[in-house]
Amino acid sequence: MEPAIKILIYIHAFFGGLGLITGIGSIIVRKGGKLHKRMGKLFSIGMITSSLISLPICWMPKHQNIFLFLIGLFTIYLVISGNRALTFKHKPKADRLDKIISGTMLFFSALMISLGVYCQLNNIANGILFTFFGGFGFYMTVKDFIFYKNFSETNRNWLSKHIGKMIGALIASITAYIVAGLGIGNLIAWITPSILGTIYIIYWNRKIEPKKNVSTQIEQI
Repeated sequence: MEPAIKILIYIHAFFGGLGLITGIGSIIVRKGGKLHKRMGKLFSIGMITSSLISLPICWMPKHQNIFLFLIGLFTIYLVISGNRALTFKHKPKADRLDKIISGTMLFFSALMISLGVYCQLNNIANGILFTFFGGFGFYMTVKDFIFYKNFSETNRNWLSKHIGKMIGALIASITAYIVAGLGIGNLIAWITPSILGTIYIIYWNRKIEPKKNVSTQIEQI
């Protein structure tokens, strides 16, 4: 069993590395260009494949880790939701699939928060991490439903949703590399990428705020 698990871990690491490299590349190159789109596709493939492989690994003997399992689900949500945000460029409202994706993540976020509270009340290690990432997921999914409700032709901030979700997935990739790849598992290693990524998201949200020529810029994405 262990040799098979190791093979899965290597495949998981390969696609995770692919996601990490192309994710960083996609934020460096010109937004909306062909290279950005190609890197974005490779990033999505890498992250979803890596996360899907990690889900069964987290339940295998000697590798059980419910926290990494939930983070894997969170990453899948971010990538899928981030890509679906682009579809709002051409559709008038959220469809059932959008709501199912957000609703599923909302459920798992609530589960993470509950586990975090339980761990902290019982002095179990890493409880604050469950609470932190669960709260982050809960916040993002609630914002999803607010976005779905208020979405209109005059309130088309789908680009902001796309940036936020994809950077969130990149944060997960970087965090996994630091913790699993480099073996640094302290609280700072877990939270620092999220803080830096949030600053980057805020920067881009301010940059794409509606201006006179913003429609021209958005059409290029």
